[in-house]
Amino acid sequence: MIRRMKEEDVTKVMTLWTKGNFKAHDFIEKDYWLENFNLVKNEYLLKSDTYVYTEGEDIKGFISILKDEYIGALFVKQENQREGIGRRLINYCKERYDYLTLKVYEKNVNATLFYVAMNFKNKGIQVDDKTGQKEYVMDWKKE
Repeated sequence: MIRRMKEEDVTKVMTLWTKGNFKAHDFIEKDYWLENFNLVKNEYLLKSDTYVYTEGEDIKGFISILKDEYIGALFVKQENQREGIGRRLINYCKERYDYLTLKVYEKNVNATLFYVAMNFKNKGIQVDDKTGQKEYVMDWKKE
């Protein structure tokens, strides 16, 4: 089931965010993610529309979208990847938004291929000032 994140979900979502970043972005120092933990938890999640994919009480994935239709985070528990959860979360948002945009690190090949498969178009490449890593800017528009 997909539903809006509740306040009591924040700890589980942030655990998923941390583990997901460590795994998917192993080319970035873990300290970077740890230093940004409180900012994401206390500022970002409060300013985004965050949806969780649950089975019972278990949060298996989440997606966060800022007001400008920017996908700031999409993470699925490692043990539940390749089960279609990420696809369901993206499609859920595609039903609610006419336009979505995101940035994905060039070195995160699996995520890049996933977004291409979800019909996101590459609009260019830039360097993330905070990490020094190249990232693709991608978007999707409702037809």
